[in-house]
Amino acid sequence: MGDVIRLAERRAAREARAGLRAGPSRVEFLFDLCCPFSYLAAERVDRIFDEVVWTPASTSALCCGTLTSDPDGLADYRLSAERRALELRLPLIWPERFPEEVPAAMRAAHYAAEQGRGAAFVLAAGRLAFCGGFDLDDPELLAEAAAAAGIDMQGWLSALTEMHRDGEIDAAGRRLLAAGADRLPAMQVGDALFWGEHRIDEAAAAARHQAARAARVTG
Repeated sequence: MGDVIRLAERRAAREARAGLRAGPSRVEFLFDLCCPFSYLAAERVDRIFDEVVWTPASTSALCCGTLTSDPDGLADYRLSAERRALELRLPLIWPERFPEEVPAAMRAAHYAAEQGRGAAFVLAAGRLAFCGGFDLDDPELLAEAAAAAGIDMQGWLSALTEMHRDGEIDAAGRRLLAAGADRLPAMQVGDALFWGEHRIDEAAAAARHQAARAARVTG
């Protein structure tokens, strides 16, 4: 009888995932590789959603500044991330240069997303940064993340010097700011925007709802 229950659960999970695939709504995950909450969310986003647009977005453009200018705010931010990591049972080791931005890594992430390898690169980079405590702007570390994501070496090496990517990353942050967001990561599900790592499940529920509504319309 236990086998029957497990099979039913698997069918239900498969149908739920199929519902996410079938939905017409575009799902976008906006992240910053220097943001611990983006790291904490990325694993669940990759697991819950089958089709996601991975978009690097600048924290400084969104927040109109960086954490380095607010020591008290930075301490609270660290503590909040550490508590959330414990709740999620995920490791969290602070990178060597945190909270400094990692522009080279973000350019590489932008290139990876263009190649359809955004998820794989972000997961690999996040683990190196926040599980290993490494500096993501180190070319050797970027090479490891790119290799793990299956990205061609020449492509991501060229991307590191392509400054136009910075403008697009900043624009993504400003777009979130204009929409009322105040933190990363964020998820866009159709016309609905959810910001904050704690709202990933809410975004998933919205995607399922929109997919079910679309299925009723087309069914």
